Amino acid sequence: MTPEALKIHIEGIGQVARAASRPIARASTAAKNRALQLAAAALRRDQAALLEANQADLAAARGAGQDAAFLDRLALSAASIESMATGLEQIANLQDPVGEVTGLARRPSGIEVGRMRVPLGVIAIIYEARPNVTADAAGLCLKSGNACILRGGSEALRSNQIIARAMHEGLQGADLPKSVIQVLDITDRAAVGELITLKGLVDVIVPRGGKSLIDRISHDARIPVIKHLDGVCHTYIDASADVEMAIRVADNAKTQRYGTCNTMETLLVHRAIAATVLPSLCALYREKGVELRGDDAVQRLVGGIKPAQEADWYAEYLAPILAIRIVPSLDAAMDHIARYGSQHTDAIITNDWNHANRFLREVDSSSVMVNTSTRFADGFEYGLGAEIGISTDKLHARGPVGLEGLTSQKFVVLGNGQIRGG
Repeated sequence: MTPEALKIHIEGIGQVARAASRPIARASTAAKNRALQLAAAALRRDQAALLEANQADLAAARGAGQDAAFLDRLALSAASIESMATGLEQIANLQDPVGEVTGLARRPSGIEVGRMRVPLGVIAIIYEARPNVTADAAGLCLKSGNACILRGGSEALRSNQIIARAMHEGLQGADLPKSVIQVLDITDRAAVGELITLKGLVDVIVPRGGKSLIDRISHDARIPVIKHLDGVCHTYIDASADVEMAIRVADNAKTQRYGTCNTMETLLVHRAIAATVLPSLCALYREKGVELRGDDAVQRLVGGIKPAQEADWYAEYLAPILAIRIVPSLDAAMDHIARYGSQHTDAIITNDWNHANRFLREVDSSSVMVNTSTRFADGFEYGLGAEIGISTDKLHARGPVGLEGLTSQKFVVLGNGQIRGG
């Protein structure tokens, strides 16, 4: 396709999405829920076909030399397909935010002023590798009354086509237009450049993928972007922490899954508890093949630790590598997080609730946790049904972005003939 033909094609997709945004914005909750339930049923029915398509995607990715973390994000299983279907059903069971009016109050003039929650309009989601995003994003956009344009990576094209087929089946079964959900089958990277400049047709861009993708989209987009650049997540083990809990949680935060944005990348340990917790914890990490990099104090305490470099404190490894630092205080831990963190997810393990409350108030991240694993920073785990992404921005949406994050509010005014006087 020539550049001019590609531009015309993407503009056409945007126009179709804009046209579809009106019927989905006014669709009943019952119709949207039926579409989601039918799509979930179709995913379960077509599990074998989806697994076959995913195996073909994985084989192509291996042939292209993609690393283990990439393959992990790309891979589907019977369990993950069931999770996608369950996520769609959870979204159907959530309260529909569209049309909700809040804060309605009578003013001295007699008018009533409130706010109504409304869809954003057309949302374009650009993502790499993860085919589950296709179902999650499409389901959330559908329930929140938005049309969406999904541009997955070429490496997941076969998987995404099967998932898109299930979503379209759900829409048709609920008498909603298929064009509410458009999944691009164009692998040309220039299509992304055209999509992110469709001002007037697309209202919001949501990029999900590596830092280079998000950097590019944030720089080049002419449309608002909901994004996070890095997932440099920390767990801080405080002096008062329960040792058994600290080991269990810190192990899970790193090793439950390596290639996700909510995986712990840096472990901070108070020096008063370091000698008690670190030898056992480091032995556990080594059993699981995790490469450990530590500061001087960690190296003196535990043998065989690689020296941590300054770059390690900024690193999002997405791999079995962990940076460890011993700190003298809660304040030092929070100072480290403020300097090196990415405002994604950070956790404290402590039995001191004054320290827990300070951590919750002072750590400026989109999710802040006490005595639990950073791996819980996820829309499904938060009860959102799924998420369209995790935002580390501070305006509009922050943290896992679910239904409410895909809507906005407008003022509504009710009167019975009032006019404004001089």
